[in-house]
Amino acid sequence: MNRSEGFHTYYIYTITNKYRTAFYIGVTNNLKLRLFQHKENVEARNKTYASNSKYNIEFLVYYEKFTWIHDAISREKELKKWRKDKKMALIKDFNPSFEFLDYQFG
Repeated sequence: MNRSEGFHTYYIYTITNKYRTAFYIGVTNNLKLRLFQHKENVEARNKTYASNSKYNIEFLVYYEKFTWIHDAISREKELKKWRKDKKMALIKDFNPSFEFLDYQFG
């Protein structure tokens, strides 16, 4: 793979519900749009993104930025395999007050 051409931005992200009890990890090349889609899903309760509508998951608490999609997908897969306590430690290290970070992409 030639990594010397082009420049892109990809994100892996973790969103949660207002109680911070359920989490979803995903990857996207447009975090602002993806957060909007999650919020729309919660509001509309449509079936397009049914995996997160049940728990009203819409608030950003963690993200990482990548240049290469393969790296982002690998990291997403790695995080999805982690136990919840390890994911929580990662979030708290990045976001000690566990605040919602949506405003950074709004």
